[in-house]
Amino acid sequence: MGSLFRSEEMCLAQLYLQSEAAFACVSELGELGLAQFRDLNPDVNAFQRKFVNEVRRCDDMERKLRFLEKEVKKDNLAIDDTGENPPAPLPREMIDMENKFDKLETEMKSVNSNQEALKKNFLELTELKHILRKTQQFFEQLKDNIVLYSRLRLNDRNTNDKRIIFVAGVLMRDKISAFERVIWRACRGNVFLRYTEIEAELEDPHTGDKVNKYVFIVFFQGDQLKSRIKKICTGFRATLYPCPETPQERREIALGVMTRIEDLQTVLNQTADHRRMVLSQVALNIRVWLIKVRKIKAIYHTLNLFNVNIEKCLIAECWCPVVDIDRIQLALRRGTELSGSSVPSIMQQMQTKENPPTYNQTDKFTSGFQAIIDAFGVSNYREVNPAPFTIITFPFLFAVMFGDMGHGLLMFLFALYLVLKENRYMKHKPEDEIFKMMFDGRYLILLMGLFSIYTGFLYNECFSRSINIFGTSWNVRAMNFTDNDVFLATNPVVTLDPNKPGVFRGYPYFYGIDPIWQSAENKITVQNSYKMKNAVLMGFAQMIFGLSLAFCNRRHFKDKLTLYCELLPQLLFLCALIGYLCMCILYKWSVWTVAQSNTAPSLLIGLIDMYMLTDPKSNNRVPLYTGQYQVQIFLVIVTVLCVPWMFLSKPYILYKRSKQKKGSMMEAGGLDSQSDDDVAILHHENNDANYGKQEPESFDMSEVIIYQAIHTIEFCLSCISHTASYLRLWALSLAHSELSEVLWSMVMHTGLATSGTSGAILSFFVFWFFSSLTVSILLVMEGLSAFLHAIRLHWVEFQSKFYKGEGYIFSPFSFTLIVEGKVEE
Repeated sequence: MGSLFRSEEMCLAQLYLQSEAAFACVSELGELGLAQFRDLNPDVNAFQRKFVNEVRRCDDMERKLRFLEKEVKKDNLAIDDTGENPPAPLPREMIDMENKFDKLETEMKSVNSNQEALKKNFLELTELKHILRKTQQFFEQLKDNIVLYSRLRLNDRNTNDKRIIFVAGVLMRDKISAFERVIWRACRGNVFLRYTEIEAELEDPHTGDKVNKYVFIVFFQGDQLKSRIKKICTGFRATLYPCPETPQERREIALGVMTRIEDLQTVLNQTADHRRMVLSQVALNIRVWLIKVRKIKAIYHTLNLFNVNIEKCLIAECWCPVVDIDRIQLALRRGTELSGSSVPSIMQQMQTKENPPTYNQTDKFTSGFQAIIDAFGVSNYREVNPAPFTIITFPFLFAVMFGDMGHGLLMFLFALYLVLKENRYMKHKPEDEIFKMMFDGRYLILLMGLFSIYTGFLYNECFSRSINIFGTSWNVRAMNFTDNDVFLATNPVVTLDPNKPGVFRGYPYFYGIDPIWQSAENKITVQNSYKMKNAVLMGFAQMIFGLSLAFCNRRHFKDKLTLYCELLPQLLFLCALIGYLCMCILYKWSVWTVAQSNTAPSLLIGLIDMYMLTDPKSNNRVPLYTGQYQVQIFLVIVTVLCVPWMFLSKPYILYKRSKQKKGSMMEAGGLDSQSDDDVAILHHENNDANYGKQEPESFDMSEVIIYQAIHTIEFCLSCISHTASYLRLWALSLAHSELSEVLWSMVMHTGLATSGTSGAILSFFVFWFFSSLTVSILLVMEGLSAFLHAIRLHWVEFQSKFYKGEGYIFSPFSFTLIVEGKVEE
């Protein structure tokens, strides 16, 4: 990797490529992925560019491949996804690929149409077979029902045709009830309708879905009713079939239908085998074909950004890292040799005023942390990249809120599994979006679990239980209970008073929290105070760290104005306000003993008295240290002076510089006498030195005042709000600890408290219930909550570090996303 602390140094380069070598050169640059091309034809319509026809041909090939891929998935065939990265084919190979894809598409469409026609014919024969079988009992019912037969003849005395006519067919199951009502009402009861369900499910030839249908037959008299019934059948999309009246004719037709069904089934099986054979070959190559087509399409899209001069030479401009210029030139030489061109490609650096893109090199380990930083915004060119620091700070702040050895171990093992199986999942990308996100952040989750084990060791919590590793340093017998053994046996929870003499064994617990506090009634009170103050200390440390990164930025860019007029007063303001509170916390921990705890001053009241300019002695309160009032008065004065320092100093200096510049121009007779900072940046090496020093051509004092006032107010308020925001470290740690305690005492403890065989059986089922709740609530829900709060706390570092945050990310032309299947265009 290049520069880890800052974004890579970039330069704008101009490429001169011969027409016959341009495709191969761009292909090599795409494989390298280190050049971001600029559009040199912004005023040209997309449909009027040079290679628009080639892009359309690629679109057509991609459409055909998507059709073939859909057919492969329809047959549930496994697509070969071995992770192969084929090179982009040369333009002359496009014709062969187009012919091959066109042939496959035509063949597959022909097979589909033939198969659909065969399935439709098969469905019709199957329905006719069921009609011939089912209608025999309908005829017998009609012959046996003499009363109904007479009613049909009497209800239609005006009809010359006294024959009983019938219509037979099949209908969808969900329409049969409505069909019966409409037939009865439309024919005024002069019909005899019978229906029965087809036991076997039938396949729809158009959709391939399984459907349930009914066989029906309608008996009636007269041609008028016949036309009416046929219209109703057409409206309900019923399929009518001819059915002979005599049983002998029905048997003969049924035999013929069975023979045709057997022959048709054989043809369908052969068609399906042929279709599967063709699609099996497609499944082996479909991924490689898609990558090749998308690479060709990406190359032509990139070539459309180039400019064409009179000599048929393509001219391109691109941003590229300075450290990788040799690799880019080597790729251009390979492309020229591959194309067979005798004229070499030329690359030369350009002079520009434009702000280069921000490029932070990442790998599979740092990409997840860099994604978190980029979510806040892209830093300016050559600013400090906070992602390396986030590798430590983000998992640590997460672990402070999620501290538990058991829960951290489960998270660590899950992430370790993803890390060990990463090659397998890289080859076969998971389709589930949530699992895909977790896989992309596997190293982040790994460190989160590892740090959670560490903080759980500090809190001495493992699934809310404490582990006595080093032996407690608390002497319970020194607490002078009436009968220590009886009292401890009957009272599992006691109040620990560190003010009693003899309770300490003379040495502290080796590391972390003493396990005796697990059985203490005042456990929450003690741990709340400890965790709350630690949250304030960690918040102040991270805000100071953010300002130190901002100091590195201003020093690197030689921006002394911002350094002395913004950063210095901000640092003094933060230290005088929050830093003093942190100093008081540490001083009180170090100097004030347990015996003095009843008379120890309150830090919160002391902070209020500080800005109320109140002497602690005037209210008969004990000062924290000697000379506290005088020190606080001095810090209040420093805090108050820092506000106008931040607000007025920079606008005033900018105003004086602008006025001095105008005066020098008037003395020179209006000639352009700009300083070095106003001259166009001639080379990429000068970008860093001039960053932040270029002043606008027209100076607007009111705009500068408003801008500076907003930022001054924002910083002063954010010092308070950010410090309060860090208290979520204490709040979520408390919530996680108490939720773990509740889950253990109300679920797991129930099974463990039951003795005997029933207790063993109950513990088995309770364990799985406890495990499912632990994973779903404590690991997933609580873990996601702590993750989101850790993101919020890292905004503090981001906000303190960046000056403008107006950078834009480096997006090189690369085939990596195409190979990984993350993009389709």
